[in-house]
Amino acid sequence: MYSLSELYRYPVKSTANEPLQSIRLDALGLEGDRRWMVVEAANGRFLTQRLLPQMGRIEARWQDDFRALCLRAPGMDDLLVDVPGRDANLRGVVIWRDMLQVPDAGDAAAQWLSTFLGRDVRLVQMPEQRARQVDTAYAEPGEQVHFADGFPLLLIGQGSLDDLSAKVGRPLEMLRFRPNLVVAGAEPFAEDSWKRIRIGDVTFKVAKPCARCILTTIDPHTGERDANREPLATLLGYRNVNGEALFGQNLIALNGGELRVGMDVEVLE
Repeated sequence: MYSLSELYRYPVKSTANEPLQSIRLDALGLEGDRRWMVVEAANGRFLTQRLLPQMGRIEARWQDDFRALCLRAPGMDDLLVDVPGRDANLRGVVIWRDMLQVPDAGDAAAQWLSTFLGRDVRLVQMPEQRARQVDTAYAEPGEQVHFADGFPLLLIGQGSLDDLSAKVGRPLEMLRFRPNLVVAGAEPFAEDSWKRIRIGDVTFKVAKPCARCILTTIDPHTGERDANREPLATLLGYRNVNGEALFGQNLIALNGGELRVGMDVEVLE
């Protein structure tokens, strides 16, 4: 029997995780997941821990029934940021090949983040009405994504992490891989063969494997990069497909509903 053992969201792209016991899904994935993003002030290009590892030390938490966001970071006073209107203060941003117009969160948030990151940045927010189309090579027209790199949800099997940890020679933190859903009870990389799964009343399509990057070498607690490029180096040694290190599966939810830690995970196909 497989079960949902861990559940995470990331209110601001590439900042610290928020562990959850339960969460509802909306049209873009987990409610409140990656609806905010930090961008270069000069050109709107998205920023992540790949360039700024210290982003992982920023904690973002929704407040007031998704009407505001609280930002916390070491050495900084907490900042409460109101959700801007969906058509207010639109800023052009770039995330991979997508160019969007999304609301800017204002000068106070920009100053707070710029001070902590040591770089001139802005904070932007994504209303559901301005979401991106998922790559139609893997999704149907109308299936959308927030500020995630490409897909609304990421699933990783605990058995897969245990297998990788054994090969690296030390226990690895699941949060290096920034999943939304962790499944316990399956053999290592069993998720590679799944096409559709159901958790509670929610059915998910397994879209494609997740190709991993340098972000996996950053300690999620300290923000320090591993000098030996682990675990990416080991992944490239045995999970290498056409030069990409594959670990985890990208999902698209086919309907709404609620997820709770401990729910059974049923493989439909």
